[in-house]
Amino acid sequence: MLLSTYERMIARRYLLPGKGEAFIFLVASISLVAVMLGVAALVIVMSVMNGFRAELFDKIVGLNGHAVVQGVGGRLPDWRDIVAEARRTPGVTSAVPMVEQPLAATYNGRAEAVLVRGLGTADVRRMIGGKLIMGSLSGIRPGNGQIALGSRLAEALGAQVGSEVSLFSPQGQTTPFGTVPRIVSYKVGAIFEIGLYDYDKAYVLMPIEDAQTLLLLGDNVGMIELQTVDADKVGPILAPLADKLGGNAVIADWRSMNAQLFQALEVERVAMFTVLSIIILVAVFNILSSLIMLVRAKTRDIAILRTMGATRGGLMRIFMVVGTTIGALGTLAGLVLGFIFLFYRQAVVNLVQLITGQNLWDPSIRYLTELPSKTDPVEIIIIALMALVFSFLATLYPAWKAASTDPVQVLRYE
Repeated sequence: MLLSTYERMIARRYLLPGKGEAFIFLVASISLVAVMLGVAALVIVMSVMNGFRAELFDKIVGLNGHAVVQGVGGRLPDWRDIVAEARRTPGVTSAVPMVEQPLAATYNGRAEAVLVRGLGTADVRRMIGGKLIMGSLSGIRPGNGQIALGSRLAEALGAQVGSEVSLFSPQGQTTPFGTVPRIVSYKVGAIFEIGLYDYDKAYVLMPIEDAQTLLLLGDNVGMIELQTVDADKVGPILAPLADKLGGNAVIADWRSMNAQLFQALEVERVAMFTVLSIIILVAVFNILSSLIMLVRAKTRDIAILRTMGATRGGLMRIFMVVGTTIGALGTLAGLVLGFIFLFYRQAVVNLVQLITGQNLWDPSIRYLTELPSKTDPVEIIIIALMALVFSFLATLYPAWKAASTDPVQVLRYE
């Protein structure tokens, strides 16, 4: 929007407080702050929700892969052939055999439900190598009798590195009096923290050979974890493999295994964006009201400008620039405030917890141990454009009203 020299001068004059115009300036300042808060709220909430989804996805996929091949009855006798076929499938980057079974663990009279997962030694190191908080992975090898516990599980059991934890398996020896459960003790060699409360509270990792022995599986495995080049295209990538499996096994990808969770997050994300956009609309109405007040206060000045040759279009541009500038400054300030909050988000959460004495980020409720954040540049652009467009639309009526001022009528009665 190109302005002439006098139009820029007048627009600049109307943006600054004049004598007797403190109230109008106060209303305009409130409008700017309202836009700032609305934009900041949208940036913060959307970034946190994106971060929440990304963290959940990374941690869930990091444990379960993009998909798993599950055998009928929980066993895959021909797992070596399936692994070889999966690795030949275009788009599949890895195929890892594993054993997984819910059991019970006890230590010092405490009992907890656990999920025992058996993996190859290299796969155990890959999964928890960067998440180790106590102990060492060097002792977790076949036949050594060592396991790794999630941090929350170790806390619940009261176990430390070196503790002897007993695992109960219902798949024991058959006797004339029934099946006798197997109770095997293992030494805790390492304690890890994935960052997802439910997983840290349940997982027990051990070499796959030890898991097969514990569960009396022989050479069978329970599933094969698959990783692909693109998690969003896991269905088409694995379609050829699914056709070759026949009825001996089925493939479940991350979307079907966690469908309800990610659908709920997406619905909540859209709902939060819609609700928080109302804050920007409220701010826009403040811009509208401040411009109407400015037009009313400057009616005589507008009439004089008209008699001096100012055009209707020129007057419209002046007031449109004034309102849009307020919206643009509020948008810019909101982006800065939002980014500052996101940078110090965990410190803010800790401060609020300290002041209120409440645990605002209980990982047992919110799954993650820290407040996540992931800023999407496309969403930021959409938020900024939305605030600017709404601010521009709010200027149309006051600008039209100013341009429609009849100088003859105004000067006659004033």
